Amino acid sequence: MNKHWKALVALGLLAVVAGGFYWYENGGANSLGKPVASGGGNAKPVAPPAGSSAAVPVEVAKVKIEAAKRTTNAVGTFRSFESIVVRPEIAGRIVSFNFKEGQKVTAGQVLVQLDDTLEKANLAQAKSQLDLAKSNFDRAQTLVARNVGTGKALDEARAQLQSSTAAVDLAQARLEKMTLVAPFAGTIGLRKVSIGDYLAPGAEIVNLEQIDPLKIDFRVPEIFLPVVKIGAQISVQADAFPGRFFTGEIYAINPLVDEAGRSVVLRARIANPDDVLRPGLFARIDVTLAVRERSIFIPEQSIVPVGKETFVYKVVDAKAVLTKVTLGLRRTAQVEVVEGLNEGDTVVTGGLLKIRDGSDVAVVPGVTSTDIAPRTGAQPGNTPPPAAAPAPAPAPSKTN
Repeated sequence: MNKHWKALVALGLLAVVAGGFYWYENGGANSLGKPVASGGGNAKPVAPPAGSSAAVPVEVAKVKIEAAKRTTNAVGTFRSFESIVVRPEIAGRIVSFNFKEGQKVTAGQVLVQLDDTLEKANLAQAKSQLDLAKSNFDRAQTLVARNVGTGKALDEARAQLQSSTAAVDLAQARLEKMTLVAPFAGTIGLRKVSIGDYLAPGAEIVNLEQIDPLKIDFRVPEIFLPVVKIGAQISVQADAFPGRFFTGEIYAINPLVDEAGRSVVLRARIANPDDVLRPGLFARIDVTLAVRERSIFIPEQSIVPVGKETFVYKVVDAKAVLTKVTLGLRRTAQVEVVEGLNEGDTVVTGGLLKIRDGSDVAVVPGVTSTDIAPRTGAQPGNTPPPAAAPAPAPAPSKTN
């Protein structure tokens, strides 16, 4: 009985060994990751070619050449380029207005006419006194020439002539001040008086604003004093016109730094040809402090920080080359490269965790239009053909 049991166990072990050998010979080893050659059930395992390595699929981007602008933000207020309140210099009663409220006026246009009846009469009287003084002076000169007049009489006549001349000039000036004119072209405001009002000297009549161009006063921290310049460009937004941008330039810098706020007061000019902007509006300002033409920009996701240094993977002959770069300005999803890259370079933007310096890379088709020369002797500018898609697995055969 024991001998019969041992024989059965031996036959079972032999069957297990034979089955394992049959499974291995018919491709079962391929499920463990061993490569096999084609040939159906009699396929034999083969080793991969010596020195071969699979290219890592990556996304890339070509560097962009654009102007780099260093900017800072500020807030300010729109102001009239010129602004006055029309006031009389001498007392008088308003006779007429020569403008419509809220409308444009030209330089030199008559705005307000005061009653000038008395001033005209004073001028006429002063002119008659001047004529008499001239006659007396001429007569005194004649008498002195004939040696029958005195020098004193001549001097008195000369002084009277000069006094009368001054009286005429004074009367003429007072008469002219009864007519108020616009000192510059602009838009007239809303008048505060009516026809027939008697005005004292300095009484407010109406405001006059020059609103094309406008000016903006704003402040920037004193640390920007070395870089802010006359002629620097600004971009302005007004809350009253969301989404619209207005451009201008700085034309004046206050030489006095504000001690309280440690800031520099700047004044800029903004064109306003359609008069949509008005004095008093709140302004949000972007100030261009410096401009570097033809700067290199790359996507932010291509940056690889290592300690305090920054690197990118540059694609050269289908290989990833770790390249140290010096960064500059940052803006939306872009960063400036001051040193390390040149125009025409291509950097890796996707798949950075799967590559190392010197890794073979393959551009993912359809992700970018960047041209990368393949390693197989192709010239730069030729796009390598996409890798062939793996053949689909054969459908399982039906077994009856």
